[in-house]
Amino acid sequence: MAIRIVDIRDAAGFGLIPPCANPGFDHRSCDYWEDADRGSKAARAITGAAGPAVARPVPALAENPFAPPARPAAFNPFLADDEQEAENPFLPRRAPARPAVASDAPRKLALLSRGLGVFGSYAKVALLDDVPAAYAQFGPLSAYPRALRLRELYPQLPGSPLPAVITCIATAPAGRGRGLAKQLVEAVCDDLARRGFAAVEAYPDVGAAPDATSAASPAFWEAVGFAGAVDDDHYPVYRRELE
Repeated sequence: MAIRIVDIRDAAGFGLIPPCANPGFDHRSCDYWEDADRGSKAARAITGAAGPAVARPVPALAENPFAPPARPAAFNPFLADDEQEAENPFLPRRAPARPAVASDAPRKLALLSRGLGVFGSYAKVALLDDVPAAYAQFGPLSAYPRALRLRELYPQLPGSPLPAVITCIATAPAGRGRGLAKQLVEAVCDDLARRGFAAVEAYPDVGAAPDATSAASPAFWEAVGFAGAVDDDHYPVYRRELE
């Protein structure tokens, strides 16, 4: 049994996201956490009968007003056509090109790709013998307005530094009982720690049927090293400090 974990960065990776156990939901069209007012977990068409669906506009990441302006390349008459100019260490570095998806990409892929080049990927898939078997979605709080709104209900939560969040963890029926979700959470936590986050939070939906939620149960989060930060009958908060 070979397990491999991959980041969702492009259309090929997006195609690896496994289907939800509940056919009424769809990871690849869910925007519940990204849209605090109208988001939904319900399964919706990703492509239309006439071709790819047009993705709704996704807000661009704000530029840093304090960063030095990008420096255009200057003509150097002493370089041959096939030579590359060395970077001047005394001048501002040129901004690297940010990865981007096609303008007609599915809305969910566009949402998952907002942080590429700045934050990194927002989703991972666990492959079991090269077959997609588990899925996790995560990222900074700023990427998930519904998580921000939920967090505002609990002023006792630490306000600084803000944590990352795991909004979805789900295992396909064929991959259950193999510890894939736990391995995927560990990979996400290691990744977030390398990106500089001090903690990560999750918001399970208490009382929901196993296939009716993608946020797992409190018992699951406790089993993977999270501790209860807010006790609530419906929407508790679980938190794990990162090293």
